[in-house]
Amino acid sequence: MELKYTPQRKFLAYLGQFQVLALAVIILMSLSGCAARQDESTFVRQKTDLRYVKKVAVLPFTNNTGDKFAARRIRDITTTQILSMGIFDVVDKGIVDSALQEMAVGKDKPMGTPILKRLGQRLGVQAFIDGTVNDIGSNKAGSFSYPEVSLTLKLVDSESAEVLWQSSAHRNGYSVWERLFGLDPQDSFQLALVLTRDMLATIPR
Repeated sequence: MELKYTPQRKFLAYLGQFQVLALAVIILMSLSGCAARQDESTFVRQKTDLRYVKKVAVLPFTNNTGDKFAARRIRDITTTQILSMGIFDVVDKGIVDSALQEMAVGKDKPMGTPILKRLGQRLGVQAFIDGTVNDIGSNKAGSFSYPEVSLTLKLVDSESAEVLWQSSAHRNGYSVWERLFGLDPQDSFQLALVLTRDMLATIPR
C-alpha cells in the first residue's frame, strides 16, 4: 500500500526536520559557549563612591609576556576605551610619561603613596589606571589558531594609594562557528578591545 503524503503528514515531516535542525543549533551554541574561556574576577572597595573620580592618568603597564610591545598596545587600547565609554577624562600619556621622567620614577620602580600623591597633584587627577599584561598570544585547536589575552587593570586613588577597583580577566578567540565554517577568528587586537571594554564596564559609576 502506497503511503500518501497528506498536508498533515507533510507538516509533521517539516516539523521533524525543524526540530532536528533546532537541536543541532542548540548543541553547537552550547559547544561554542563551553569552548571559549571567559574568566574574570573583579574587586570594588566597599562604601566608596567613585563619582568623585573625574580625571585619571593611565600609567605605563607592566609586561609579563614575550611581546615587548604588548604593554604599550594595551595601555593605548585601555585609554581609548575609557574615553569612548565616557568613564573618565584621561591625561595624555605623553604628559604622564614626561612627569614620571622628571620625577625620576623608573619604569620598574615601585611607586609608594608619597610619589603617587605628588604625581596626582601634578597631573590634576583623582586616580590612576594601572595595568599588567599577564599573557597575550595564540593557541591552537587542531589546525585552527586563535588568540588569547589575559589582563589585570586597577583604579588607584591618587591621595591614599588605595585600590578602588581591580579586575583580572582572560579571553580567548576560539569559536566553534568560525572553526566549522572556516571563518577567520578575531585577532589579538580585536580581542583586547572586547576584553578591556568588558573589564572597564565593571567600574561602578
